[in-house]
Amino acid sequence: KAGGGSIINISSIAGLVGGRTTAYAASKGAVRLFTKATAIQYAGEGIRANSVHPGVIETPMTANMLSNAEQRESSIARHPMGRVGRPEEVAYGVLYLASDESSFVTGSELVIDGGLTAQ
Repeated sequence: KAGGGSIINISSIAGLVGGRTTAYAASKGAVRLFTKATAIQYAGEGIRANSVHPGVIETPMTANMLSNAEQRESSIARHPMGRVGRPEEVAYGVLYLASDESSFVTGSELVIDGGLTAQ
C-alpha cells in the first residue's frame, strides 16, 4: 500500500560457505534463499529484498571466542584485511540497502567479511 520498500535480511557467511555448526549454517542458508524468492515475488510491487552476510564481527555473539587471545589471533590471520569487523560496518551496508542509492538492487547478497570468503 505504501508503494514499495526494502526488506533486508541478516544472514551470515555461514549461509554461503557452511560451517561447523550445521543448524546455524542451514538456517542462514535458508535466509539467503528465502530472500531471493522474496525478491522475485515482490519486485513487481516495487519491494526490494536483499541479504547481508557478515563474517566475524565484534559482537556479544563472538565475544567468548575473541576474548581468547589464541582464537582471536587465529581469526585475524584468516582475514585478508588483518582484522575482524565492527558492528557499524555491517550497519553501513544495511543503510545502503535501505536507501534509494540501492534502488536497482534486489535479490543480492552483501558480504561484509573482510575478504574471508574471497579466498
